[in-house]
Amino acid sequence: MNGRVIAGRYELATLIGQGGMGQVWTAYDQRLDRRVAVKLLRPDRMHAATEAEDMRRRFVRECRVTAQVDHPGLVTVHDAGSDGDDLYLVMQFVEGADLADHFAEHNDPYPWQWTVSLAAQLCAVLAAVHAVPIVHRDLKPRNVMVKPDGTITVLDLGVASVLDTDTTRLTHTGTPIGTPAYMAPEQAMGGAVGPYTDLYALGVLLHELLTGDVPFAGTTALGILHRHLYEAPAPVRQLRPEVPQALEALVLHLLAKDPQHRPGSVQEVYERLAPLLPERGRPAGPLDPTRPFLRPQAPWPDRAATPAPATAPVSAPAKPDVAGAVDEVKQLLGEGRITQAVDLLGNILPAAAAEHGERSPVVRILRKQYAATLLDDGQYRRALPELRRLADERAAETGPADPQALQFRYDAAQCLEQLGEPAAALAEYRALLPYYENGYVSGGDPSRAFELRHRVAQLLLAMGDHTEAGRQLQGLLYDAERAYGSYHPLVQEIRRGLDRQRQFGGLR
Repeated sequence: MNGRVIAGRYELATLIGQGGMGQVWTAYDQRLDRRVAVKLLRPDRMHAATEAEDMRRRFVRECRVTAQVDHPGLVTVHDAGSDGDDLYLVMQFVEGADLADHFAEHNDPYPWQWTVSLAAQLCAVLAAVHAVPIVHRDLKPRNVMVKPDGTITVLDLGVASVLDTDTTRLTHTGTPIGTPAYMAPEQAMGGAVGPYTDLYALGVLLHELLTGDVPFAGTTALGILHRHLYEAPAPVRQLRPEVPQALEALVLHLLAKDPQHRPGSVQEVYERLAPLLPERGRPAGPLDPTRPFLRPQAPWPDRAATPAPATAPVSAPAKPDVAGAVDEVKQLLGEGRITQAVDLLGNILPAAAAEHGERSPVVRILRKQYAATLLDDGQYRRALPELRRLADERAAETGPADPQALQFRYDAAQCLEQLGEPAAALAEYRALLPYYENGYVSGGDPSRAFELRHRVAQLLLAMGDHTEAGRQLQGLLYDAERAYGSYHPLVQEIRRGLDRQRQFGGLR
């Protein structure tokens, strides 16, 4: 199915999740050249064939309703509809790790402060959802993403309500529609669901994060549902004494069998969590869910410098066709699909290096194209190390004055400039200038030397050194007029720059 295009627009790329009711793929929106997530559902696997068309209509209606909910903690729905036998839901691609993986990686044990912070964020999301009113119905770790900045995004809003028209109906395998481990008693019994149903699931989730396991486990779905209905959950502090008593009491309150005995709303839950939230301080690192409370409204961590762990595909990918990658990238770039070209090159490079060696011509071509594509796409932080590596390797082989090595260094300096590092960019431009001024590279053409001098002057202005910038511009104006004449665009631009400096007092 890899490469299948949904609705003539969304090209499936990597399978990242699947179950009895559908699959989730990373995909590319060919029209807008962006990465998205596509969820495919198969109505014929969940309901009788006579109900499939009705389910399609309800699916689209539910997606329209849920798309009206506006909250930063909800995944953005871009599109929905049917394609062949599948229903599809196109969503924002969310970087980060789902809560199940996040919990598994940090469960030694999972910090209770993280649990409180996650719960507080979930309360904010659920408050917006319940105000519509919508009930999520399938709140669980796999439906919560923890992003690099520590904020959370809730997935699959509205999907469960389409599938869950009759919760007591079982599939052919005996599994109820939904997730039994997180299912409230009233939902398991086919009763009316409401915001209180999501509160119960929140209680299950908190119990799992605090103790390492859900409160009611079992080998069969019916056995789990029976325990939800008739067994009391173990108090959290019996399993983990350092958890605050107030937090244990809240979890038990959320897990009440009778909906009327649970907290009245997520607002009430948040108010009880608020005294347990961390105060100001330093986050532990990326994906720390306390970050929004330790540093509220602070800038996000740099996503390129601290990338989120990649989601492993469900099945091992086939061996990539390294030989055909260059042609495919050229085709993608010709069609303006830069995002897809960047991903293809980034994925193919390790395999190409393993197969042919880092010094092989094919790897050199791929790495050069990767750097150029990142640069064209404005991904300067990712392009910078690739350009530096290319420059060093080329200079080591052919000498520091090699035109290609110098071009790589020039492109790297542009990245530094775009990334807001003027001092580093200035140093690199100045280091490059002698190669072009002395004719080692340009063959008598002064254009690159003039360009470098102009960049140096502009960076000096940006750094506040108006006197030196003016001196550089005056010298450049004299040389450019001699080379090109008084009406050349560069000469006119330099004059405008000098006029601006005089106007604002930078020159006398």
